[in-house]
Amino acid sequence: MIAAIRRSRAIQVFGLMLPGSFWLIVFFLIPLLMMGVISFMSRDKLGFPAQPWTLDNYRSIVRDIRFAPSISFDDGLQLRMFEGLYLELFWRSVWLSLTSTIITLLIAFPVALFMARLPMHRRNTALILLMIPFWTNFLVRTYALQFMLRGNGPINILLRSIGLEALDLLFTPGAVMLGLVYGNLPFMILPLYTSLEKFDWTMLEAAADLGANLLRSFVRVMLPLVAPGLVAGAILTFVPSIGSYITVELMGGGRTNMIGYSIAQQFSASANWPFGSALSLVMMIIVTIAAVFYFRSGRGERAELV
Repeated sequence: MIAAIRRSRAIQVFGLMLPGSFWLIVFFLIPLLMMGVISFMSRDKLGFPAQPWTLDNYRSIVRDIRFAPSISFDDGLQLRMFEGLYLELFWRSVWLSLTSTIITLLIAFPVALFMARLPMHRRNTALILLMIPFWTNFLVRTYALQFMLRGNGPINILLRSIGLEALDLLFTPGAVMLGLVYGNLPFMILPLYTSLEKFDWTMLEAAADLGANLLRSFVRVMLPLVAPGLVAGAILTFVPSIGSYITVELMGGGRTNMIGYSIAQQFSASANWPFGSALSLVMMIIVTIAAVFYFRSGRGERAELV
């Protein structure tokens, strides 16, 4: 029996996939299906899902989007074609998440490049230093960052000590973005480091011998080869950012709202589980469609280069 199992390739693959598949089914697929079912239910007096089945939750989201073209010059030229509470929350979430992802990439790439160029015996030390923040709970780290930015925190104490005015750093969009960058930075560094560690540095020397300057060598040689790590880091940074709740709650203080925070409010303060489930599914579908289009366009561009 054991010899037959060892010879069977299918059984070996099934055994390797079983733990991960079990985890995904129990903690991802089943909760997702439950949320999908709840989104088509009504709300009882306490806000919990109840019969009958309805599409009102999705109708409320669609009715919130209104065609209202407008031009504003308050904060520069702003052209709007549609308006709505949840549409504005979604675009604000996309903007903050995309901006924080770009900032995280700009910080993470030099760090990952430095780590990849270290001698082999020092890379493990660098990885341990990078992983140290994971030894502390994310909530504790966010509270520590909140302490740094508050009115009587170390930053404002330092500013007052040198004769400058204290800054309103906490509960602003900048604080939320800083929290997103701070929390997601290791998730960008690790995939980039993995790709850069495998990069053949002699290819840059070959590109230089062929007349390419540093910028052209980076864009045409290095960037395409480390693109898998860059894309993985961007996904690991952007997706948690757009659905972030703790960072928005502690760093934004309710003044800078995002779609993830609004969804959490539907399950807590507003006590409307069906509408919160519908809003979650709509956001998930939109993000998934955008990711699919991105990957398809990326494959097309790489095919043209080949």
